[in-house]
Amino acid sequence: MLARDTPLPPLPVEGTVTKPQRGNERYIALVWRRLKRSWTGMAGLCLVVLLLVMTVFAEFLAPMDPKATDVGFAPPQMPSFHDRDGNFVARPRVYALADSADLDPVTFQPIVGADYDHPRLLGFFVEGAPYKLLGLIPANRHLFGSLDGEPVHFLGTDKFGRDVLSRAIQGSRVSLMIALTVVFIITVIGTTVGMVSGYFGGRFDVWMQRFVELVLAFPQLPLYLALTTLIPVTAPTNVFLAFVIIVMSALGWAQMSREVRGKTLALAQIEYVRAAMAVGATDRRIIMQHIFPNVMSHVIVAVTLAIPTVVLLESFLGFLGFAVKPPLISWGLMLQDTATYSVIGTYPWILSPVGFVLVTVFAFNALGDGLRDAVDPY
Repeated sequence: MLARDTPLPPLPVEGTVTKPQRGNERYIALVWRRLKRSWTGMAGLCLVVLLLVMTVFAEFLAPMDPKATDVGFAPPQMPSFHDRDGNFVARPRVYALADSADLDPVTFQPIVGADYDHPRLLGFFVEGAPYKLLGLIPANRHLFGSLDGEPVHFLGTDKFGRDVLSRAIQGSRVSLMIALTVVFIITVIGTTVGMVSGYFGGRFDVWMQRFVELVLAFPQLPLYLALTTLIPVTAPTNVFLAFVIIVMSALGWAQMSREVRGKTLALAQIEYVRAAMAVGATDRRIIMQHIFPNVMSHVIVAVTLAIPTVVLLESFLGFLGFAVKPPLISWGLMLQDTATYSVIGTYPWILSPVGFVLVTVFAFNALGDGLRDAVDPY
């Protein structure tokens, strides 16, 4: 009961309508609040954002032209804050490699050492190899590199003298593009087939699930290798890339559809869905308005967990030579240089693309685990 002096709440003005707050906005805010409590989920989100930025601005972030050649295998050049006498200097620098007059007593090759007489100063936003930013804007500025424009290899070079760091940054564009495209196609096909099959049920569901089981029963790795060999070597790179995406998508949608079908079978028995059926709502409206929003949380988590799987698959197929072909650059294609143990033992820095793959897998897996706990706290 209100006190005598307590003012009454104002009555709504006639003719005005108060807009209700949308439920999905409250749900998104709740998911974000739960995600912020997971440090692994937030770490994965930050890494995913950095990977996407690296993919979009690969030419700007790469210190050198990824196709430019130098002197063959060369070890990484680590930045130093000391001069040749060991004194501290404020501006970082690297020292180029130079052949000395001494010979190795075993191989009789000149001993390679640092050239302390000609340091290469480092800086940010330096001039370098020309490129087109976003494929449209001509530019020649790079985020970091040498001030004099001389080549600097922070992760060394491969057997053709190409900068490993620049190729790894540029290769992220192809590897992540393949992964995102394949997962998008898998999600669209798998979600559609799963919802339709689980909602209608009956004989249609039985025959559809037999087809899904047939796709799941195929041994995927031999089938990948067999299908990718159908493209001739002389085919254009875009055709080969499109065929690889189609093959991965055709064999990957079945598992997604099986998961979505299970969620749909459970949702179809909920009271509000059965009430919508009773009042005569169309099947399309029930699927899009009642079932689809409720399976989206599971689909989002499944997408974040499927991307690292595709990245690992592309890297493995690229290592075997069944993914992209030169002149395209991908992490798997770069790992072909590590096919022999002797090369790895002599030039271990060519394993650097493995670090990019591991960071990508960790980022999306951590984000997927955080989202899974946020969208379904039970």
